[in-house]
Amino acid sequence: MIDLWQEIYGTIKRNKLRTFLTGFAVAWGIFMLIVLLGAGNGIIHAFEQNASERALNSIRLGGGWTTQSYEGLKEGRRIQLENKDLAATEKYFPDNIITAGATLRQGDVNISFGQEYINISLMGVHPNYVESEAIKTASGRFINRNDVKERRKVIILHKKSAEILFGKSRTEPVGRFVNAGGVAYRVVGLYEDQGDQSSLAFIPFSTMQTIYNKGDKLNNIIFTTKNLTSEAANETFEKEYRKVIAANHRFDPEDEGAIWIWNRFTQYIQTQNVAGLLRTAIWVIGIFTLLSGIVGVSNIMLITVKERTREFGIRKALGAKPFSILRLIIVESVTITTFFGYIGMVAGIGVTEWMNSAFGTQTADAGMFQARMFTDPTVDIGIAIQATLTLIVAGTLAGFFPAKKAVSISPIEALRAD
Repeated sequence: MIDLWQEIYGTIKRNKLRTFLTGFAVAWGIFMLIVLLGAGNGIIHAFEQNASERALNSIRLGGGWTTQSYEGLKEGRRIQLENKDLAATEKYFPDNIITAGATLRQGDVNISFGQEYINISLMGVHPNYVESEAIKTASGRFINRNDVKERRKVIILHKKSAEILFGKSRTEPVGRFVNAGGVAYRVVGLYEDQGDQSSLAFIPFSTMQTIYNKGDKLNNIIFTTKNLTSEAANETFEKEYRKVIAANHRFDPEDEGAIWIWNRFTQYIQTQNVAGLLRTAIWVIGIFTLLSGIVGVSNIMLITVKERTREFGIRKALGAKPFSILRLIIVESVTITTFFGYIGMVAGIGVTEWMNSAFGTQTADAGMFQARMFTDPTVDIGIAIQATLTLIVAGTLAGFFPAKKAVSISPIEALRAD
């Protein structure tokens, strides 16, 4: 066995370029497959995580601009949602809506505690806000129904905002009062989210309308749904819902520009379809990349066997058995493909780990929320091993069949080979 390994080492040493080209084809095929799968998984995992952190059965509604004239009214009217729209949402769809609420925003508000202050936006919300958004209570509580009903002056701060206001004094934020533009709010809770929304604080929706003179206007309506388990059912619901809002504001129910509806369920289905296509595309590209590596290994092994036909003839003339020659070719092929396949696998895994550390927490600001764009771009180690084994088997077969043909001819014919 030692003689066999010494002979393989000698052959590799005499043919450095050929060995390098064979190994590079193996390593590159596995490396590209792992990197492509890792990048694709990073995007797909981000889609799935964004969906899991928000209620899939939630819908958000906002006002827009009419694009059609209707009942004597010109196009281009601004549709501003009002309290009556929220009331209609709860009234006309009891079989499809679980909870409904609204949001209202007031920007550029200075909040202070002692000598410390921050400039943030206030968001008036209902208790159901946490059911549909990626908001988690870190301490204390969130807005409740009594806060909205009694128009309480309570506020929920982001953890980072609380650190700025209360960090130096080492004061427990919950229970303390902060000054927001001349209005004293009692801090009843702290929150954290998936992104960096530290420039936002929450107060009761009714308090926002009253203190900041918003009248009966609102920015968005948010509600969670039930009994809508298919994309078709959701589309039917949206059409009926548009009719109700259109009646309140006198615009054509078919005018999709008048209001916008963001249905997370239908978006999730569309995202899953896109993720499926992306996964298929990546596998197709990866497999073709792997095939190019297999073709490269096969071609080089064919050339290698052809170049060594005279050597095989000399070995047979000296008494070497065909099996010993075949074993030499197979072991050499397995050694090269295994070694370089391992290098390609390790390099590919290393790049996916680098992608994870460099881009694994990146988010994109989508206006109303922040979404992860790249999460956990890793590949199952089993897939990496299977790809390596595939190239090893391909390299072995590529060397075996021409070698078997070469050792089957007589020594004299082998010596006459070019």
